Amino acid sequence: MCGICGLVVPPGEPVPQDILRRMNNAMFRRGPDDEGYYIDRPGGAGLGHRRLSVIDLATGHQPIGNTDGRIQVVVNGEIYNFKALRTALEGRGYRFRTNSDCEVVAHGYEAWGDDLFPKLEGMFALAIWDGRHRQLVLARDRMGKKPLYVAFVGPRRDRLLFGSELKSLVQHPDFDRTVRPESFAAYLTYEGLPETHTIYASADKLLPGCALRYSAEDGRSEHWAFWQLAFGRASPAWSEVDGVDEDALAEVLWRRIRDATEARLISDVPLGVLLSGGIDSSLVAAAMADVVPPSRIKTFSVTFEDPSFDESSHARRVARHLGTDHHEQRLSPATMTDILPEVADFLCEPLGDGSVMPTYLLSKFARQTVTVALGGDGGDELFLGYPTFPADAVARRLDGILSRSRSGRLGQTARWLARGLPVSTKNFSFDFKVKRFSQGLGFRDDYRHQAWMGSFMPAELAEVLHPDLRQAALAVDPYATITQFTASGGARGVRDHLDAAVYQYARLYLTANVLVKVDRASMARSLEVRAPLLDREVVEFAAAIPGHLRLKGMTTKYLLKKAARGRLPDEIIDRPKKGFGMPIGAWLRGPLRELGATLLAPSRLDREGYFDAKEAARLWTQHQRGVADHRKPLWTMLVYQLWLERYGPSATISSPTDAGRAASSAERRRPTIVRAAG
Repeated sequence: MCGICGLVVPPGEPVPQDILRRMNNAMFRRGPDDEGYYIDRPGGAGLGHRRLSVIDLATGHQPIGNTDGRIQVVVNGEIYNFKALRTALEGRGYRFRTNSDCEVVAHGYEAWGDDLFPKLEGMFALAIWDGRHRQLVLARDRMGKKPLYVAFVGPRRDRLLFGSELKSLVQHPDFDRTVRPESFAAYLTYEGLPETHTIYASADKLLPGCALRYSAEDGRSEHWAFWQLAFGRASPAWSEVDGVDEDALAEVLWRRIRDATEARLISDVPLGVLLSGGIDSSLVAAAMADVVPPSRIKTFSVTFEDPSFDESSHARRVARHLGTDHHEQRLSPATMTDILPEVADFLCEPLGDGSVMPTYLLSKFARQTVTVALGGDGGDELFLGYPTFPADAVARRLDGILSRSRSGRLGQTARWLARGLPVSTKNFSFDFKVKRFSQGLGFRDDYRHQAWMGSFMPAELAEVLHPDLRQAALAVDPYATITQFTASGGARGVRDHLDAAVYQYARLYLTANVLVKVDRASMARSLEVRAPLLDREVVEFAAAIPGHLRLKGMTTKYLLKKAARGRLPDEIIDRPKKGFGMPIGAWLRGPLRELGATLLAPSRLDREGYFDAKEAARLWTQHQRGVADHRKPLWTMLVYQLWLERYGPSATISSPTDAGRAASSAERRRPTIVRAAG
């Protein structure tokens, strides 16, 4: 696991090595063990790499090239099938100098060209500089587990930048940090930035399962998808599903999860499991225990003082059942306030998911013992595990009885009546569920899901946005992003609303929120997190099974739970989903109160020009008085304010230096700069 960056300049222009070094060092925490550079002066390109040593500790230095050095590669992530690819390439006469999983990318691109990318199994964001043709090729894994940002800068936008994080790109003096208004509105709607948005107007994300080619000769770029999510008969796994009974399908699913877990145990450093006590991470732990002795497995969880958020007893139950070496750490209000500045520093793009805090603490805790950890990300999206899915089943029944307008009026009435309920800041409290469910009524089903999941409804955005920004931010309906994804042909073979929901959550929540949270929080502590449930074969199998085997009646994750029977305690399988969060509602009235009052001060908001000061004051005052629970919108606003003062248009971006980045420079390998001939 690493950080990558690079730049391409117009022909004849010198490669700015000092800028490249700053871009690379901005991502120090992603790779504290090593740094390396490749400079092609005649070609006008430079690559940078920060390394977290996981595989081939001795010779896995990057950038890494092919035999003649004309192809150079930097990779963030892991290629799990690199041994099979290496064998195939050796059979074609290619010779390897290292045991690194990433060397197969250099030789593989030389042998197969663009056909390499569908052959790669793993989580990756990579860059290939083809010096023979003066072309840069970028690619990102199928589910978007690893990030990759791209920007064209300069007066003629003829200088290309790329990096694993936006904090790398902002080091370039030509990078424009102007906030894109419609992206700001999207952030408030989705609590994160969908893949079609970045917070800066000058940057873009490479989409999951896609590649981009940029020619330095003529400045042209080409973008294409090398993989798409496919459902039903269109899925490569359809032959394993068609005509097979539930029990057999559950066994196939278990084998795929087990095999995916085993593939992710390739490492030259210690591994563990981030264990929440939910079915997803517990099943991954069970699969790992089926491969290695359980006593060698280290599991990690965080605990809370508030029992409505605390899942530690369930994690302990799983650890005892499997026989793992279990470790716990408590996230107290004091701990949270201590780590909040660190979280704000690594969120170089705002993310309103409060669970980033416990995820960061968990990563920090686990990194004291292991370098790589497995997690359960993807299970809720692929197998319909969120409470919104049973809620949607109820709402769809109402759709069959009431018109959309009458359903909307029913929702308004329910919200009005819910105001009389006692306000609670507990996790999934009754008043929270009633208000959330009612606010989704009256929308078409795909919009309804986002109304339940997001912080601000479309009508609420007009109130909370600063008047000077309102028109530009709402020039496009933020919910149009949902239609954009579903109408773009990004998924094939969608059979029904359940397939559509899987795709929507995979693209607009998993990739844009969950995986961003895990990547930033874990890499800020130099911890690599691997997700067996997002293995290509697991994903394709999940997409092939009928929707009623994911959501059966009101039972979420039906087939996944069936696969877990006999392998996990029934109480773990059958317990209601709690979610991995923290008591934000209560903490906003306690340890976060002073910070919130400062960040949302009316004079400050008026000066900055993003939020309407009166509406922000109304939300804050109601929450402080306990007459309303505004935990989600207030936290989303606070995170943006924290981001704004560190990375916003007026923020001072410090140039990273070696000072303070490690205990001793002698503990790290000296940076290597490889230059192309010429």
